[in-house]
Amino acid sequence: MGCASSIHISDRVVYHSGKESEDSHSPQQTNTTQQSQQQGNPAPGLPIKPSSYKSTFTEVQFGPMKLYEDQLQVLLVFAKEDSQSNGFSWACEKANFRCNVARTPESAVECFMEKHHDIIIIDHRNSRHFEAEALCRSIRAVNSSENTVIVAVVKRPDREEGSVMPLISAGFNRRYLENANMMACYNELLQLEHGEVRAQFKLRACNAVFTALEQSQEAIEITSEDQVIQYVNPAYESTMGYQRGELVGKEIIEVPKSERNKPDLLETINSCIRKGKEWQGIYYAKKKNGDSVQQNVKITPVAGQGGKIRHYVSINRPLNDNNKSDKSSDRVQAESQTDIQSCKHKDRRKGSLDVRSTTSRGSDGSSQRRHSSMARIHSMTIEAPITKVINIINAAQESSPMPVAEALDRVLEILRTTELYSPQLGTKEEDPHTNDLVGGLMTDGLRRLSGNEYIFATKQLHHIPSHLITPLSLNDIPPRVAQTMENEDSWDFDIFNLEAATMKRPLVYLGLKVFSRFGVCEFLNCPEAVLRSWLQVIEANYHASNSYHNSSHAADVLHATAYFLCKERVKQSLDPIDEVAALIAATVHDVDHPGRTNSFLCNAGSDLAILYNDTAVLESHHAALAFQITTRDDKCNIFKNMERNEYRTLRQAIIDMVLATEMTKHFEHVNKFVNSINKPLAALEENGGNGDEEAAKSILTLPENRILVKRMLIKCADISNPCRPLELCIEWAGRISEEYFAQTDEEKRQGLPVVMPVFDRNTCSIPKSQISFIDYFITDMFDAWDAFADLPNLMQHLDNNFKYWKGLDERKLHSLRPPPE
Repeated sequence: MGCASSIHISDRVVYHSGKESEDSHSPQQTNTTQQSQQQGNPAPGLPIKPSSYKSTFTEVQFGPMKLYEDQLQVLLVFAKEDSQSNGFSWACEKANFRCNVARTPESAVECFMEKHHDIIIIDHRNSRHFEAEALCRSIRAVNSSENTVIVAVVKRPDREEGSVMPLISAGFNRRYLENANMMACYNELLQLEHGEVRAQFKLRACNAVFTALEQSQEAIEITSEDQVIQYVNPAYESTMGYQRGELVGKEIIEVPKSERNKPDLLETINSCIRKGKEWQGIYYAKKKNGDSVQQNVKITPVAGQGGKIRHYVSINRPLNDNNKSDKSSDRVQAESQTDIQSCKHKDRRKGSLDVRSTTSRGSDGSSQRRHSSMARIHSMTIEAPITKVINIINAAQESSPMPVAEALDRVLEILRTTELYSPQLGTKEEDPHTNDLVGGLMTDGLRRLSGNEYIFATKQLHHIPSHLITPLSLNDIPPRVAQTMENEDSWDFDIFNLEAATMKRPLVYLGLKVFSRFGVCEFLNCPEAVLRSWLQVIEANYHASNSYHNSSHAADVLHATAYFLCKERVKQSLDPIDEVAALIAATVHDVDHPGRTNSFLCNAGSDLAILYNDTAVLESHHAALAFQITTRDDKCNIFKNMERNEYRTLRQAIIDMVLATEMTKHFEHVNKFVNSINKPLAALEENGGNGDEEAAKSILTLPENRILVKRMLIKCADISNPCRPLELCIEWAGRISEEYFAQTDEEKRQGLPVVMPVFDRNTCSIPKSQISFIDYFITDMFDAWDAFADLPNLMQHLDNNFKYWKGLDERKLHSLRPPPE
């Protein structure tokens, strides 16, 4: 198919190698079976091995492929030995098929799950011994039975012929009217082998071939004889910008064509392939976004029954981008030479991308070199740094050897993505907990797979409830509440004590104290009564019914934010307006959170997902709602007395920080912080020369770096649970797990895709989920934040907590805590 890497297809299907099958029975097992046969009572589930047995292959022609099928396996399910079962046993021996006999439904299913037989013959003549149709359904429930042929042996009808539909509904492929004649049984097996079994064998091979197509790096399209699109692979979707559902079922003529092709090219192609000849040449295809792409295309007609063309297979490989002009004046000239430094992201868990491994991609010696162009961007007067890099690489390709040019092609593909800082995830088999967390937290959801819609309860209560009208003052805080907040400036502050003391209203009380400590009212020129009312209305719009995303979580994030703001490096970097923005953003960052993830909302087609186009749905809602409920009532409008420009600056900073809590850009934020701040600061420390303080200050106070610090600060505050003291960490782990369990329950009830299957309350290992979360999201981020802000106590807690979860996991425990001694 033109793929660079070899593809191995295996499903008891092997390429001819001259080797015998390794799936043979041991002599000991054979002797046992033969003894059993001599006694006239084959052991259930054990093989009846023909005396003339030898390991053989059958050659099967499947289109252009020659496949070799191993010896067929047959399972006979008869409650007792009789002439009919003996007839099939003899027929298996004569046909040189491997045969097993089972006497009970249980042994039949067990034997099938071990051997995965090609043919199963079930005695349907007498329901006194077992229910044949129920057994057939049980076998069909096993995934591997999809390509197994199941036959029902039925009695000859006494009177009128009955319908076969009950048998078909139960999962049988065909029926056999009882006939103990050995040649009749033999002929039946031969017909099965060369009919249904051969067809199923080809279907298995077909599945393997389509798996290969799915993995192919080249764009592949298959159309019917009438040129209706029947299949496109993921590489085609990626190259052309279409989704599979937008193409399959459409005629080729319905897909927009590029005007770059010569007028008679399509007619030439059609004339060639309709004659059954292969066509290969250069063709301009039109992407969904309207761009044209020049491709090396090979179209192969595929003949079916009777030699008639049934399909056309098109393999497309992009060449030089069509936007690149042939004129030398339009060619990109590199204006400077650069040193290309290879940077590897330190990561113990996620595989790193090695550029060397990409050089084989598309390295077919007969293919033309693929260069990509940025001609449209070249014509712009404003050129971004990434554009300059791409231009230099494009120019370097012109005079590079083939392997280098192809490696640079892959580099260009990576550079053109908008997710430059997001790792390329490994396979699903690596760690289901990590993959579910990534899928649930870092994607905006799958497309909806059912007609069900998730409708939120109409919650129009974006105002202060009547029981909260009376504002509180710092002086009015009850002594018990005040006592729980005495150490609120310590990292070991227990938010759950405050939650209990305030009857689940910790945000108002903690907010009053923290905002007072940072002089927020003075900065905003806002009366304390307005601040109190604002805190109350914000807390009222958190859902107390959520186990995790409630006002206690908001108060916890506010506490962590205030703690980080007191760190020396953070204070050197941020201005007072940044501090106020951080405290407000922490307070509102999850307001009106429904206790469901973005993926869930997108899959459910919720109003919020539609409003925000499936992009950062919750975070956009939190930020927008916070300003709506703040500004519509002067009694709680903390921004009312701000000067216009200062308000706009503050508003932008708050929005940016709330949006930074969205996890899809997690790695982008962390890596930008490391590369823009940590690495330059580390380089200064290594030099150890004079003037370092001034240089460090210039790094810390750059406007773009201040933004990165604020994003990193709120991100770390938002998911700091694994860095809290152990008991707090355990409590938070239980709460987030319960919220994910509830989401999984809801998805199953609503018939929606389950985005985090491991979070099933009946099977989930909470220690494993915490280990995965710490490994994948927490360790690298807090390593970077600790290097900046100096947080040894947090890192010690993180280490202790990780060891705690590891200890539970090693004991195979799924719970939050070990069982009592």
